[in-house]
Amino acid sequence: MTRVPPLAEGYEISTDPGRLDVTRVHHWLSTDAYWALGRDLEKQERAVAGSLNFGVYDTASGAQVAYARVVTDHATFAWLCDVYVDPSVRGKGLGTAMVAAVRDRLRADGVPRVLLATQDAHGVYRKTGFEPLEFPDRWMALIFAKFSDSVS
Repeated sequence: MTRVPPLAEGYEISTDPGRLDVTRVHHWLSTDAYWALGRDLEKQERAVAGSLNFGVYDTASGAQVAYARVVTDHATFAWLCDVYVDPSVRGKGLGTAMVAAVRDRLRADGVPRVLLATQDAHGVYRKTGFEPLEFPDRWMALIFAKFSDSVS
């Protein structure tokens, strides 16, 4: 597995749900994330409430600058989703560090597999050990509506 550089100075990662800026996360995802465009705030709040959430915060201002959500049973399976880094801080390795923190937390919990889907960030995830599915033909999906309605 590739070693991930430490989190950039001046930033910290937390799973404390009380620190999440859910309104900001909702804005990011519903206006700038291809997989969640138009997602309503109530749906985002339900998603946050039912997930393990990671935030990256500017230590000087306390502002949240990145987010990741994990749907998991903390024992056998996890799905990493809604990974987002504010455009103003991209390029500092915050996304990679956050995904590494997710990986390390789930490994410590004993979760044996973590899945994700991405259209354009394969390189970020590869740095933390993610690989394409070995047997993609074994996986199936049940989709109730169009992509933008069901996956978000």
